[in-house]
Amino acid sequence: MFEGGWTGRILRVDLSRKKHTVEKLNPEVASGYLGGRGLAAWVLWNELSPGTDPLAPQNKLVLATGPLTGFLLPSSGKMLVAAKSPLTNGYGDGNMGTRASVQMKKAGYDMVVIEGKANKPSLIHISDDDLQYLSAENLWGKDTYKAEEVLEEEYGTKSGILLIGPGGEKMVKFAVIVSERGRSGGRPGMGAVMGSKNLKAIIVEGGGEIPAKNPDRLREIGRAGYQEVKDASQYGFWIRQGTMATIEWSNGNSVLPTCNFSEGIFEGWNGISGETMEKAYKVRRKGCPNCNMQCGNICEIKEGPYKGQTTEVDYENIAMLGSNLGMDSMDWVLNLNLLADKMGVDTISLGSTLGFATEAYSKDMVSKEKLGVDIKWGDGTSMFELARKISLRDGFGDHLAEGVREVASRLGGGAENFAMHVKGLEISAYDCHAAPGMALAFATSSIGAHHKDAWFIVWELKMGRDLVTREKVERLIEMQQIRAGFFESLTTCRLPWIELGFSLDWYPKYLEAATGLKLSLLDLYRMSDRIFNLARAFWIRENPGWTRQMDYPPTRWFREPLTKGPLQETKLSEEGYDSLLNWYYEIRGWDQRGIPRVSTLRQHNLGFVADQLQALNVNLAY
Repeated sequence: MFEGGWTGRILRVDLSRKKHTVEKLNPEVASGYLGGRGLAAWVLWNELSPGTDPLAPQNKLVLATGPLTGFLLPSSGKMLVAAKSPLTNGYGDGNMGTRASVQMKKAGYDMVVIEGKANKPSLIHISDDDLQYLSAENLWGKDTYKAEEVLEEEYGTKSGILLIGPGGEKMVKFAVIVSERGRSGGRPGMGAVMGSKNLKAIIVEGGGEIPAKNPDRLREIGRAGYQEVKDASQYGFWIRQGTMATIEWSNGNSVLPTCNFSEGIFEGWNGISGETMEKAYKVRRKGCPNCNMQCGNICEIKEGPYKGQTTEVDYENIAMLGSNLGMDSMDWVLNLNLLADKMGVDTISLGSTLGFATEAYSKDMVSKEKLGVDIKWGDGTSMFELARKISLRDGFGDHLAEGVREVASRLGGGAENFAMHVKGLEISAYDCHAAPGMALAFATSSIGAHHKDAWFIVWELKMGRDLVTREKVERLIEMQQIRAGFFESLTTCRLPWIELGFSLDWYPKYLEAATGLKLSLLDLYRMSDRIFNLARAFWIRENPGWTRQMDYPPTRWFREPLTKGPLQETKLSEEGYDSLLNWYYEIRGWDQRGIPRVSTLRQHNLGFVADQLQALNVNLAY
């Protein structure tokens, strides 16, 4: 029985048949996998047939909250969107802060699981126990801003709205799901999955209360947590710049991605810095529901196609659309960012894809006639035009919309050497020529190269960037247990902890007051390991012939040293990286291919996973 935290209900939607059912959530599954990523990985493992085409009706789009979602606790307005990824062919997810997460819990659902395909552009409207299937033909082709405006007029500004843009409709492989004009989630193509189902939007309205085991205690410690966040020494600076301060920090530490990750410093960094944003562009800030340390910097564009409009930015999108493209113009970066948000494509992958295309063009691997633009580093006009072509799958943009791994394979001729991805997911904004631990974090992430699973770079620099030790790997795994595990499954935001030093000890207290479960941090770490192993097993199952090469960062970082700054001539050591990877596998309980051992799976109560892998003729070590 559920005493609080979880609603205990799953809404299942079949778009092909226009049927929906409500199921009970198994309490043992809830207590063993919490929510968010844990429940999503559980559903995808148990309900998808091995080898399912990610863009087929049989793929399942999972919207999952966690046991802390929606309560008045620091940064608890998150939800997770997941599916088998069309970009990577592995486990894919993303979290997002949106009113839809709170509304979903108030409507009485821990998860919404969507399968099938509507016979025409559609939307679903969820209002407590009522669900309606409605036409979205009037919205198809509209960008996310225009479509959301129409939906807000119909359903009000307090409703939770999730939708896709033209990028999702065209099934761009790195299309995302968007909410509230710029909040997005699902880098590995969750927007493409939604588009493949002819599903333009999901509107959620809930009128109930979120149940709690001890609501008075939860309110009390929630208030205390908010105060601790506000009292943090860095709070004032954070409110002014948020993650944008990382531009200067990354450049100073030679990890700022520059010109398709060929360098770690960028001479024009100040043009796109947090200070420049704060003084010349920022007009207000924005946060997720229940957040008192808002990270969203709303900036007004001064010049360019979207002059006078505003867009929400943080470090990742500014670095990938700025320095990674040789761009020192904040206005052009903001224009690119707004285009991505309106089209519903991921800013990180878009920046990587544009960087790849620019380098391929500069190496005469693709002609101007084929590319459709005369693209150059730092040229906002050509970057904007190519970004539009990618979002609409226009011309060569149709190839680039497949992601850098696929387009590099099609081009051949060594293009794979500067395709910056791991497992098909484009790398987020940290160059790792001189950061082997962060390279390992990217390489072993549960969804492909994404910082959200382990933003290890700061810890690594404190420990010593040249250090190749077992201790470094142990710290990385601890970071993954925290970030990739219980934050992604509770589901709450990691930023209070990582940015302001908010104590992790709050979370077991919150969980006990919300659900009645008495779990220590160590218990949560163990649960994180279970979820991490389940996601890894999904990758193994969906990618036959798995080898340790799947856990390697891009070739460029091993072969082409930095040429600028204090760390010039630095590159990753293959021997050093292999040592770190060996320790990683050993500590995780995986074999030297990166496949979990039978004993490891059984230790984490995943014996059923071992049985299925063996039934599929995956050779498991014991």
